[in-house]
Amino acid sequence: MKPNLLSTRVSTTKLAAVAGYVALIAVALALSWTALAAIGEQRASVSAAEAMLAQLEGRSQLARRDDGSAMGDAPAGSPFLEGQTLNVAGAALLQRIATAVRRVGGNVLSSQVDLDNTRAKDGWIELVVSCEIEQASLQQLLYNVEAGMPFLFIDQLVVQAPTTSTEGHRMRILMSVAGQWWSGK
Repeated sequence: MKPNLLSTRVSTTKLAAVAGYVALIAVALALSWTALAAIGEQRASVSAAEAMLAQLEGRSQLARRDDGSAMGDAPAGSPFLEGQTLNVAGAALLQRIATAVRRVGGNVLSSQVDLDNTRAKDGWIELVVSCEIEQASLQQLLYNVEAGMPFLFIDQLVVQAPTTSTEGHRMRILMSVAGQWWSGK
């Protein structure tokens, strides 16, 4: 009977060893699966961050100079308003702002170019424009006005939300924009 008991102990020990080995393999597979899932989440997070970075860096390819070297995000053109006279430069400023408003789907309601302000002696031209735009377009409008050349500055911004449902989702914007004109003299 002893050999039979010994054989039972050996088979029980073998069975326990096999069960322990299978459990160990299952734990290793579970840990591997968890690690791969974490790596996948990190890759998705990095991809989302790269996409946001690309969007914040200018939403376009880098500009290139004629010699093929990268200019980075440097805007092209003169930093000053163009025009032979102060009046022509004021008209160019009005045209640029009206284009920026139309680009975001808005309407210019009224505008006034101020050539007689206190800063006009230094070549500064100010424009006060009233327009209607969708609420979601406000940030893009501000970006379109201040980005690029010539350098323009928003001195004042007043935003009026729609008051009744008949106005739709359009906001009224009163914006004072300034740019410097250089006569070249």
